[in-house]
Formats: sequence, structure tokens, C-alpha cells
Amino acid sequence: MAEDTSRAPSGARWGRAVVIGGAYAGLLTARVLADHFSEVLVLERDPVDADTGVHPHIPQGHHAHVLLARGGEVLEYLFPGLRAELAALGAPVFDYGERMSFLLPTGYAPRAPVGVAVQTFTRDELERRLRRRVAALAPVRLLAATRCETVTASAPGRLDRVRYRTDGAGAPVEVTADLVVDASGRATAVDRWLGDAGLPVSARSVVKARITYASASYIRPPRDEQRDFDLAYQMVFAPGVPRGGVVLSVEGGRWMCSLFGVDTHVPSTDEEAYLAFARTLGNPRVAEEIARGTRDSEIHRYTSPGNEWRLHHENPRWPERLIAVGDAVCVFNPVYGQGLTVAALQAAELGGLLRRHRAEGRGLDGLSRAYQRAAARLIKVPWTMATSADLMWAAGRRPLSARFAHWYNEHVFALAVHDAGVWARFVHVLNMAAPPSLLFRPALLAKVARHALARHPGRRARASRASSRACRVRG
Repeated sequence: MAEDTSRAPSGARWGRAVVIGGAYAGLLTARVLADHFSEVLVLERDPVDADTGVHPHIPQGHHAHVLLARGGEVLEYLFPGLRAELAALGAPVFDYGERMSFLLPTGYAPRAPVGVAVQTFTRDELERRLRRRVAALAPVRLLAATRCETVTASAPGRLDRVRYRTDGAGAPVEVTADLVVDASGRATAVDRWLGDAGLPVSARSVVKARITYASASYIRPPRDEQRDFDLAYQMVFAPGVPRGGVVLSVEGGRWMCSLFGVDTHVPSTDEEAYLAFARTLGNPRVAEEIARGTRDSEIHRYTSPGNEWRLHHENPRWPERLIAVGDAVCVFNPVYGQGLTVAALQAAELGGLLRRHRAEGRGLDGLSRAYQRAAARLIKVPWTMATSADLMWAAGRRPLSARFAHWYNEHVFALAVHDAGVWARFVHVLNMAAPPSLLFRPALLAKVARHALARHPGRRARASRASSRACRVRG
């Protein structure tokens, strides 16, 4: 009988972990697992090496990505010195309020420090740097051009046996792992794995939001560093702002540009039409930098179908030894820039669970379900923020919660363009550096109420009469 390394003594490493998927979420998870397992196999289906950046099965990899402030903190914790490494390549670090031209649906946000530092770079360079660091860790073996064929059970109630095949290597290989991590993205085969094992498939929550992106990078012209911003952005907002765009300063003296539109507002991949689309935006800086720069990449287009959350935490028979991370558990509409940060938080949460299990000598039983519950708690807030906004694009009756969130955000945006304090609060919540409750403190609630009443005199008069009646009753 094989040794049960899942019950290693307190403080000892477990035996083997297998990560299915070697892109961003898989790399972060492998980094965490390397602290706790003697062997970490990372199965990546694309033929990547140390110099590979974007690869074929990352269709959104060519587009602008934003790592929110909280995600940046987690990455720096997991990979000390990463921020400086990227900065040395020209990826700027700046205060979100100072170096950003942010066009809200109500006007431009204030240009004042908010105490939230962010860094902009390409997904290409970020993933390259992460892969090199993870591949250098002693426990890690990154198997490129390797496809996971299936995950099965070595014992009832668990999914821990992985069969994989490497291109050109002949017969498949089968290994039993102490922990299997599904980091294979939206295309995960987890439903098949569960079904084949006689286990129930997890329910899904889906909120559609058809957003199409078209992106390219541009060499910044000489003396362009004199510009007073590192990021220019126009957000989409239902129902009146179906087009948006962003240009952000990235490594190598370039701008990364993404134009995006909802439903039929599809940006073109033709150069002239691409610029024409940018010129329809309310923030002219996006089109200006496209026109001034020299394009050094193709214009890539990608359509996101929206948000999808696999509710593994609600599955009553979720198996032992299997967890899901990143897009394999929850796909966000990328327009809100939440995916990279949520994946980083999931990796950090997994690391904390593993440390506690090792310290207490508890083994790995129970960890997979505890992790999926913890991941759901991390997902809940960004999911609610993203889907509430997306539901406002949907035809027909919208949920009351989405309508309230949309109404409240509209008033917060209207206040933010004139009130730097309100804007700072919104930025902290947006960057997951503070909980949403920061936007519902009494002082801000009062400002929103006054603004809402000022916009609707009839309601204000009714509220005044109601207040007078209440005073008379109290008197």
C-alpha cells in the first residue's frame, strides 16, 4: 500500500500536488504549493518556455489588464521585488488619483492623491516574469505542451488521480496527487470529472454581458513622458454609455490600448476604423495616443460572454483533494479588472489554509471544501459589483438589487466629480483595498440622499411634507 503523505507530521511537507493549467492563476497557485509540497507538477497545454508571454489558450492575453491595488500587494508578498523588477522595465507605479484621466459617466474624476498605488504592465510581461520565478522553485516541475486527459478517484469521495499526455511523448502518464488544482480556466472539464465519478455537477450562476474588446500596443513618441497621466479611461455605464476605452503606460516605452463596446458596439480591427471608434469616446486622450503612437502589434479582438460562477461551495458532495482557482471557478466580465486580483487573493487564502493544516497536523481531509467556501467569500463582493452593473444592460425587468446599486452608483459618481473625498472612497472600494461598506457610511448616505432629492424637486417637496408631519406627530 502506498504511503499516505496527506497525513504528514506537523510541519512536514506533503508529497505531490498537481496544477492543471500553467497560466496566471496556475502559476500563483504553484508558487503557494511550493511552500508545502515536495513536488508540484504544473501541466500547461501550450508549448511555453521561459521567454513565452501570451500563449494560444489565453485569448484575452493580448488585451489591457489591470491589477487592482489589493492584487498588487498580494503579488508583491508572494514574489518579493516583482514590482521593482517590472518598474525597471518601464512599468510605472503611480497613485490612482494623480496620474489617471478617468472619465465617469458624470464627468472627470478629481486629479488628487487617494493613497492607492497601482502599477500598469502587459499581461504578456507579467506572466513571463511569474513563470520564470515559479519554474525556478525546487519543488516545481512545469510540463509544457502537456494536456490533462482526465481526473479520477483513487478512493470514494475524492478526485486525486490525474492522467496527462505530453505532446510527442507517446503513452499517457497517470499520477496520484495529495492535492489537485483545477486552474484550467473557463474551458475546465470539471463537470465531466465529477459526472464520471458519479458525483453531482456544481450549479452555475451566469450573468451575460456581451463585451467586445479590440486591443493593440503603440510605441510612445519622443518626449511623451511629459504627459500628465499614465492611464486614460472611459467606463461604460448603462444605458447611455455603451462604448469605452483605456490607454495605459506599460513597459518598454509603450501604450497599451483597449477599446470596448457592449452588444452591437463592436470596435474594428481595421486601423482607420479603430481610430474612428476611439474618437467617438468622450475622453479624447484615448484617441490622441492612438493617433500619436506607432502601432507595434496586431489589433486583437475578443468577445467576452459575461460572468460565470461555478458554485462548488454549494455542492453537497464536492470531492476531497480537488480545488478550483481563477477562471475555473469564477469568470468575471473583464471590463471591471477584477479577475487577476481575485485569483491572487485565492492563492493567498489557499496558502493560509495549508499553513494551518500543517501546523495542526490535520492532513488534507476537509481542506478542499474549506477552500471552496473561503473562495466563495472572496468572490461574493466583486461578483455582486460586476453583475449588478451588467444586469442593467439586460432587456426586460431588472432585479431590485441591481436597480438600487445602479441608482446609488450614479449618485456617487455625480458627487465624486466635485468631491475628492467621495472619489477616494470609491477608488479604495474599486481596488478592493476597502470593503463596500465604506460607500455606505452615514456621511456619504446623507450626501447621496441630498443629491437625489435636489435632482427631483417633487420628491424633495414630498419628503419635506412628510418630515413636517413627522415633527407634528412627535410634538
